[in-house]
Amino acid sequence: MFDLKELESAHEMVSTAMQPTPAHTWPLLGRRLGTHVVVKHENHTPTGAFKVRGGIVYLDRLKRERPNVPGIISATRGNHGQSLAFAARRHGVPAVIYVPKGNSAEKNHAMRAFGADLVEHGDDFQLAREEAGRRAQFDGLHMVPSFHPDLVLGVATYALELFRAAPDLDVLYVPIGQGSGISACILVRDLLGLKTEIVGVQSTEAPSYALSFAAGHVVTTETSNTLADGMATRFPDAEAVALIRKGAARIVQVTDDEVAAAIRAYWTDTHNLAEGAGAAALAAALQEKAKLSGKRVGLVLSGGNIDFDLFRSWVGMDTPATA
Repeated sequence: MFDLKELESAHEMVSTAMQPTPAHTWPLLGRRLGTHVVVKHENHTPTGAFKVRGGIVYLDRLKRERPNVPGIISATRGNHGQSLAFAARRHGVPAVIYVPKGNSAEKNHAMRAFGADLVEHGDDFQLAREEAGRRAQFDGLHMVPSFHPDLVLGVATYALELFRAAPDLDVLYVPIGQGSGISACILVRDLLGLKTEIVGVQSTEAPSYALSFAAGHVVTTETSNTLADGMATRFPDAEAVALIRKGAARIVQVTDDEVAAAIRAYWTDTHNLAEGAGAAALAAALQEKAKLSGKRVGLVLSGGNIDFDLFRSWVGMDTPATA
């Protein structure tokens, strides 16, 4: 999909818009997991999530190849849309973003603040995406998919930062939404010639990639009713499935209760607020704690964009984190 020279060039481009995010070792998290732990803090980007990197790279190429593009359109549960709105504003390109009804109010506010024209449609991400595709054809807008080589290339810049800071990781846990994050981590690991085992994480309520991984082909689901909206995917991308099946060790499924416990653990151990997908990697590592003794473990905290009301009702501010 890209070589090391292209990746380093993309990293230079991303660095014009944001600083590298930290990769911290947290002793309390290490004690909780019983081993050495490094957290890649993609919750510290200008949009609060890793996807901003993909938007930056995608819009740069689009604007160079189509300088007169009238506008972009896409669908999202929030972080992809913020990424595109952020990048589109830098290039002076109008952005229309579709979200499902009942989407995160705070993510919606953020997308509008970055300049997006926000439209609510349908009961889930897939329905919003289908309507955005129809609108793109009708209005002549450029449809930005949720998975694309340029999006993966941009996202891969965080993997480059992480693996160069911690090249000796034995295992890295990565949440899966539409697949750009884990695909990027696999590709960068291979480019750098590392041996890190990469483990994907999905919700038990939205296991389309886990089912596809096991079946060897794309498997869709009828629902994606997880509170961790960044993992609420029903229709996997075929290219992402192929990359994950080739380069991931396994996919771990975590419950919403396990994710809530991981959000609490991040807060108590690091004082970082993680959204559902952002805490999924820690939830999976806690589930597999028994097999991690003596290993150097990496966790991708992919974002921190969780509504306060959802945090209060789901995570439970008065409920202690499990040890």
